[in-house]
Amino acid sequence: METLHITNSQFKSDAPINKLIMLLVVIITLFLVFIAPGWKQAMLSVTLMALIVGFAVMMIKKSQVSFTLTASHFQQHLFKGGWVLRWRNIDSIGICTYQQEGWHQPLPWVGIRLKHYSPYLDAICPRIATEILLSQRALLYLGAKQNHCETQFEDMVLDPAPYTSKDGRQYNGLLAMLANRMKYQRQFHGYDVFISASDLDRDAEAFIGLARRYLAAAEPE
Repeated sequence: METLHITNSQFKSDAPINKLIMLLVVIITLFLVFIAPGWKQAMLSVTLMALIVGFAVMMIKKSQVSFTLTASHFQQHLFKGGWVLRWRNIDSIGICTYQQEGWHQPLPWVGIRLKHYSPYLDAICPRIATEILLSQRALLYLGAKQNHCETQFEDMVLDPAPYTSKDGRQYNGLLAMLANRMKYQRQFHGYDVFISASDLDRDAEAFIGLARRYLAAAEPE
């Protein structure tokens, strides 16, 4: 399978609309410099416009999420870092659902079930681990709710108990919290790692179909 890069961002610096915006910024900056009563005010105007543009670019970068799919691995790239999985460590990929009154309703999350936790835990960026623990609280709560254990939610959300993997490796601190969160999510939803549908460049079902083709083509463990 060929290497594929996909992203949820449609921002392209060379796009006509972005060139027009930059032209407007330059015109406004020149106008502010022209009407400034002195060089200090002119420099202040230039600095202010530079800060505004810099802040806008930073916010765009922070919202960008991209993925790399190769013949051997699957990687998510975020502003703060990312994580990587080898296809041969993935057991299954599917849509996350919520059961209510006997019906399974799809949730805006793609789930990935792993064979072993250790490779994922060893490779993940600490800042991303923290973000996962915070951003996926609602998903954990839904799982606890449908399994009628909401009262235990506060104990599960940041469970610091040491975690021992299948290969005997012990994790403590932040990685233990993440491993325990994955364990609870598997009990509730059947998956360990989750990708928000809003981070994709296509609908969740289409992305799952693409990922499954790479998974089927990967060499077995």
